Amino acid sequence: MEEPDSGATLPEPDFGAAVAEVVRLIPAGHVMTYGDVAAALGSRASRAVGKVMAHEGADLPWWRVVRAGGLPPVRHEARALEHYRVEGTPLVERSTDSSGPSGVSAWRIDMRRARWSPATDADDPF
Repeated sequence: MEEPDSGATLPEPDFGAAVAEVVRLIPAGHVMTYGDVAAALGSRASRAVGKVMAHEGADLPWWRVVRAGGLPPVRHEARALEHYRVEGTPLVERSTDSSGPSGVSAWRIDMRRARWSPATDADDPF
């Protein structure tokens, strides 16, 4: 009997390799959003970037790819915070509200100061 298709497909291997190449370029103390990584590749596939990071990101500086609001990858907040402190990534305190969702970080990355783009460091990184 065939297994039903879950609908979850992984991005093409070439896309995964390209994502890894961009992520390796992000300097310590800086971040890119999932959308930024996709845009650097000429794509709008931020969710595909997330899938690549979830499946292949263990050997990459995964903490440098964040959500658009400056929050680290879900369920990796504490580990990411350790990396951010070591690298000097700019952080800002968030107000904590007991009525908000549980597990919300009391901090986020200061995207204005920490956001990085390959175009800012080189004329043509690819």
